[in-house]
Amino acid sequence: MEAKLSAASRRVAPSPIQQLSHLAQRAGAVNLAEGFPDFPAPAHVKAAAAAAIAADLNQYRHVQGICDVLAETMKRDHGLHVDPLTDFAVCCGQSEAFAAAIFAIIDQGDEVLLFDPAFETYQTCIELARGVSVYVPLDPPSWTLNEDKFLKSFTDRTKAVVLNSPHNPTGKVFSKEELLIIAQACQKMDCFAITDEVYEYITYDENKHISLASLPGMQDRTIITSSLSKTYSVTGWRIGWACAPASIASAIRNIHVKLTDSAPAPFQEAALVALTSTPDFYTSLKKDYTARRDFILQMLTDFGFRISFKPQGSIFVFVELPRSWQLSDMEFVTNLIKNAGVAAVPGRGFFHSSSDDPSYHHRYVRFAFCKSNDTLNAAAEKMKKLAASDARILRPTDDGEAGQTVSAISP
Repeated sequence: MEAKLSAASRRVAPSPIQQLSHLAQRAGAVNLAEGFPDFPAPAHVKAAAAAAIAADLNQYRHVQGICDVLAETMKRDHGLHVDPLTDFAVCCGQSEAFAAAIFAIIDQGDEVLLFDPAFETYQTCIELARGVSVYVPLDPPSWTLNEDKFLKSFTDRTKAVVLNSPHNPTGKVFSKEELLIIAQACQKMDCFAITDEVYEYITYDENKHISLASLPGMQDRTIITSSLSKTYSVTGWRIGWACAPASIASAIRNIHVKLTDSAPAPFQEAALVALTSTPDFYTSLKKDYTARRDFILQMLTDFGFRISFKPQGSIFVFVELPRSWQLSDMEFVTNLIKNAGVAAVPGRGFFHSSSDDPSYHHRYVRFAFCKSNDTLNAAAEKMKKLAASDARILRPTDDGEAGQTVSAISP
């Protein structure tokens, strides 16, 4: 019966993350691969979920209050005026919101522009809608938008541009200048923009998240998708949303209802509490993640990496292997799991486009730092032991430089 599987299902191959997860589990590796927190969710958010379950709010449900709060937040943060009654679809995570948005606007043969490297699920959704993914490479090491490459990627079949900022896997936050280039092109070519803004509250230093929809002329053609997952450390709760003009939001809602009917009821109730967290919560979130980012950057420097791009946002660092190591990303990650007991993600799974130097597609590794202090300290200790051992397959030669010794991160 395998031969009767759909062509779409055959095109969906296991990712490098999936391929290495079993090896990591067998080795009992410290998980710096997957982008989910291993520390507790905020107590007030968990209490709200528990109270909703105890109150038997366990059936199909739409909590309109989520849309009301989100509308207020978008006005406050981005100057957007949206109607909470018509402009939202509450979905099972950002992933479903994004998929429903693609299904709502993409027909067979429509082209969708994505910035490369890119999160892998975008392409799958586009393929299931029988659209065509067109990748626009960002220029390393700072992953800058090349205006010429971007504009030349448009054709008369371009239907949408996908923008993820802050960006997975690189940690880039698109600048206002880059966003203006994207906005002007979308308007000139009369196409949609779909944004993935799940890391909107996790930015560093002076970098600020700007929603593409807030730029002149963009609100009427932009579908914003986001979720509770990363900000409130509840990736398994699957509460997300799409925000768009009423007619587009209606189409997304209709598809969502046919796919899953409703997002988990008790977690919708908890979302109301999460989304009304005090400013102190977001200040603490940024402070804690800044400490984690700085810790992992020092850990990687001590191991022999040269950090050419410091994450501006998100929960990932995307680092290039030193040329002298003579290892591909897959070889490095496999050896890191086996010899140090630390798991990361080979970068090749995020690259899709051709480039003048395609070899760099196999030279990057992604580490997630949305982990507890104990997890990060354990990873640092394991990598320190490996760097001091005879396992030179993971160590730099003449090219390497020692950094200052990383100090344990404290609660």
